[in-house]
Amino acid sequence: MPKNITRRVRRKLRVLFASSEVAPFSKTGGLGDVAGALPLALREAGCKVAVISPNYASIPEQFKSKMKHLGDFYVPLSWRRVYCGIEHLVYRGIDYYFVDNEYYFARDGLYGYFDDGERFAFFAKAIVEAISQIEQLRCDILHCNDWQTALSPVFLREFYSGEIYNNVKTVFTVHNVKFQGQYSDDVLGDILGLHEVPAAVDQLHCDEQSINFMKGALRYSDWVTTVSPTYANELKDPYFGEQLEFEFQRRGDSFQGVLNGIDTTLYDPATDACLQKNYSVTNLAGKQVCKTALQKELGFEEDPDRLIVGFVGRLTEQKGLDLIQYGVDNMMSRNIQMVVLGTGDATYENSMAYFDWRYHDQFRAKLCFDADLAQRIYAGSDLFLMPSRFEPCGLSQMISMRYGTLPVVHEVGGLVDSVQSYNRFTHEGTGFSFAHFNADEMLDAVYTAAEIFWTQQKEWHDIQKQAMSVDFGWHCAADDYVDLYHQLHPEVDRYLKKKSGN
Repeated sequence: MPKNITRRVRRKLRVLFASSEVAPFSKTGGLGDVAGALPLALREAGCKVAVISPNYASIPEQFKSKMKHLGDFYVPLSWRRVYCGIEHLVYRGIDYYFVDNEYYFARDGLYGYFDDGERFAFFAKAIVEAISQIEQLRCDILHCNDWQTALSPVFLREFYSGEIYNNVKTVFTVHNVKFQGQYSDDVLGDILGLHEVPAAVDQLHCDEQSINFMKGALRYSDWVTTVSPTYANELKDPYFGEQLEFEFQRRGDSFQGVLNGIDTTLYDPATDACLQKNYSVTNLAGKQVCKTALQKELGFEEDPDRLIVGFVGRLTEQKGLDLIQYGVDNMMSRNIQMVVLGTGDATYENSMAYFDWRYHDQFRAKLCFDADLAQRIYAGSDLFLMPSRFEPCGLSQMISMRYGTLPVVHEVGGLVDSVQSYNRFTHEGTGFSFAHFNADEMLDAVYTAAEIFWTQQKEWHDIQKQAMSVDFGWHCAADDYVDLYHQLHPEVDRYLKKKSGN
């Protein structure tokens, strides 16, 4: 065969998806949701997918009891040789592999320990080591996520070679650049064993005394992605880039944004068991029933003409709580009802509790995590407020649109890519937005929406239907990732599912 002819490989592309958390086994935020949903969509798109994650003590017993021990080996970590077991579980048709080490992972919670750098350096290297030790983990694509797996591409390039490894391509996804895995320079030698590798020393350092795990992945990975196209552009700007903007700029065309999706089976007002009455885009009658039920549950006046504004999320500066604090008094003066569900910084929790006390007939603060109540807020509210200072992707605005609750968003990150701001001339749009991060603009957007709700009910219902008709299923993101994978492995034939009935 001539050298310039690529030999075709007739099999499914093998993807090993690495994440420090994966729902429903372990989850602290959006990363767990993505790791729980995207592999399923990749399988449907024609890939052979396996997921690898730590075997935390907090994984529910209903899953631990079904795990099978596949094997164990030792992972070289600088001067150490550290035990690693691999546990296996099949769930929803996906093979899940759990990296077991009781010293590192038999603890309460997932993160926040003094030795997190060592814990996740071990996890990152165990992933690469397992590819040769466990035959089922052989892959074409190693897809890593956030700083906890950022060293896997580094270790792969610097320490591993041979037939099993030479064809492995790496993809690294940035979910939130705020968390980069920055540690003392001592870690380079004492834990990573990279102090005598000049290329690694140069590429992991972020200053003279510290190293940056995420920077390593940005330098060593074959392809880098993030969770929305707009966030990808923002990361090249010093305002958003968190001192890594140059790294994103230098990636050129090998850095792109792929918009996350949501589980449209889980988030479906037509089948959601949490709702007082189900409804759909073709029959919205049940949404009014859900609104009345929410008003009753919260102790509000049961009035269909009162606008309800909902918020579900972490009470943090990033989520725009400063703007909400500023705007509550003004919204209450307009006879608006509002509910806030979430936990977070004590300052914001205290201010929300104060508003609950001051405006008890109109404002309710639920300072907890209640998944069922969240669903009822998505269904029963009229507007969903999401004034994030920055937002890599965001899922809540997609869920609210799915439930016909129109989002009011700050024009950043994934909020730009997922919400089409209403245009009163063309009547197109799926929500409302404001360009600059200030409370007055946020309130203007809220009142623009409120005016339509109060005076143009047909127009309001048309916008609701447009929002509910947007397809946020994970298959869209999966198709983009499969395209990317095949750019890295053009020799593997793309597997296309047969259409039903053929």
